[in-house]
Amino acid sequence: MAVHEPTLGASAHPAVPIMDAKAEPTLKHPESEAFYAEALQELNKLGLPFLLAGTYALSAYTGITRPTKDLDIFCKAGDYTRVLSHFKNLGYSIEIEDDRWLGKVFKGRYFFDVIFASSNGTMPIGDRWFENARQIEVFGTPVRIVGPTELVWSKCFIQLRHRYDGADVAHTILKAHDQIDWQGLLAYMEVHWEVLLMHLLNFRWIYPSERDKVPRWVMDELLDRLSKQLDLPPPQMKVCRGRMFSRVDYEIDVKQWGFADVGGEGEWRNE
Repeated sequence: MAVHEPTLGASAHPAVPIMDAKAEPTLKHPESEAFYAEALQELNKLGLPFLLAGTYALSAYTGITRPTKDLDIFCKAGDYTRVLSHFKNLGYSIEIEDDRWLGKVFKGRYFFDVIFASSNGTMPIGDRWFENARQIEVFGTPVRIVGPTELVWSKCFIQLRHRYDGADVAHTILKAHDQIDWQGLLAYMEVHWEVLLMHLLNFRWIYPSERDKVPRWVMDELLDRLSKQLDLPPPQMKVCRGRMFSRVDYEIDVKQWGFADVGGEGEWRNE
C-alpha cells in the first residue's frame, strides 16, 4: 500500500494511503455514471475535504458488489452549505432534506447525498474521519473513502424495519478487522457501548470460527461494563432509545407509553 498526497482539495489533512478497492458497486442506473463522475470532479475542484462512504466504501473493503442508486458524500457540518451552494451555482437542483444531517444534489432523477452527521445526531463528521481515510479511484477520479473504523460506526445505528446494516458491519469486521482502530471505535461509541456489544456478539454468532478477529480486550471491556450494569438498579426515568434506530418503529413508546425520547422528559418508573 503506497502513500501519496492526493490532489483532493483537503490540504489541511495529511497524505492518506492509496488502496486498490476489492470491488465496486454497480449502478442501478448505468446512464448516471457521467453525472457521478462530474460530481466527484467538481467536489475535488471545490477544494473542501469530503469522503465517499456507503456502498462504495463497503465494496472497497469487503469485495461485496451490489447495486447502488446514489453516492454518499460525507463532509464536515461547516462545509455542508458550501458544497450545496457550489452545486446550486453550477445549475444543479438542491434539496435540504433535514438540516440536522442531510442535503441532496440532483441532476434530473439522479442525485447524491451530502451528509455531515447521522439522523440521530450521534455521528458528527470531524477531522479524525479524514485522518483515517483511504484513497481509491472512482470513475477515473481519485477519491477519499471513509476508513473502516468510521464505516462501522456509520452503520451501527441503521436498524429500521426496512433497512438493517448489521450485515455490513459484520462483513467489514470480517474483511478489515486488522485495519479497524478498536480503541477509536470504542471511543466513538462510548455513550452507546451496548450497541457496539450487540454488533460484536452478532459477529461472533455469525462467524464462530472468526471470533479472534475482535481483540479479546474489547470484549473483556464491554462485558465488564455489562457485568457492572447488571448489579445496578434500573433507571427511574422511562427512556426509549429505540428512536435512535427508527423514529417510526418506536413512535408508540414515546406518544402513548410514557417513555422519554432521545431527549426530553418521560414518566417515572415509581409513579
